Amino acid sequence: MINLAIQLLAGQLNQYLRRTYALNEDMVVVSNLLDMDGSVAPNIHNKLVVFLTNIEKDSVLGPSAGAQGFGERVLQRNTALHFNLYVMITANFTGNNYVEALKFLSSTISFFQRNPLFSHHTAPEMDKRIEKLALDIENLSVQDLSNLWSALGGKYMPSILYRVRMVTFDSDEIVGRQPVVTMPKPSVPPFGNN
Repeated sequence: MINLAIQLLAGQLNQYLRRTYALNEDMVVVSNLLDMDGSVAPNIHNKLVVFLTNIEKDSVLGPSAGAQGFGERVLQRNTALHFNLYVMITANFTGNNYVEALKFLSSTISFFQRNPLFSHHTAPEMDKRIEKLALDIENLSVQDLSNLWSALGGKYMPSILYRVRMVTFDSDEIVGRQPVVTMPKPSVPPFGNN
């Protein structure tokens, strides 16, 4: 489901940029910046690159209900888990294209400022297992930013980090069935009998 959430955001941004700048090609790719051997990933030159930097369990929401009534039985389900995804969008433009990098990054910020929430109403193609996605800009200090880029194995490029809230994992797997316990109905003697 993580892939579906990130692909949805990249697709929405890509559609916006193609319309705004009358582009014939996609400007947004979901990819690592570097391959495992340290070489630059293919097909990311002069593109906005969207990639995952961290996954965090959201404990603020608390557990979701794990039981559902069904006739005379209650179905027991695994508790849904809520996650925050930390998604970076990097403008991978070099040399004389640096101004283009800033232009596309500015447009990205503008797009997500106007569209901070994605739901089935605003993005009908969103997978039914995802209820909604809410984006917040994650502010990093210069030191934290330096540490992040060091961990990524690259040199700083114009980028922005978003926290994407409300990615929910719900397996829909039934783990048990329990009979419904009801109170016996009291028997009332017929009217007039003592």
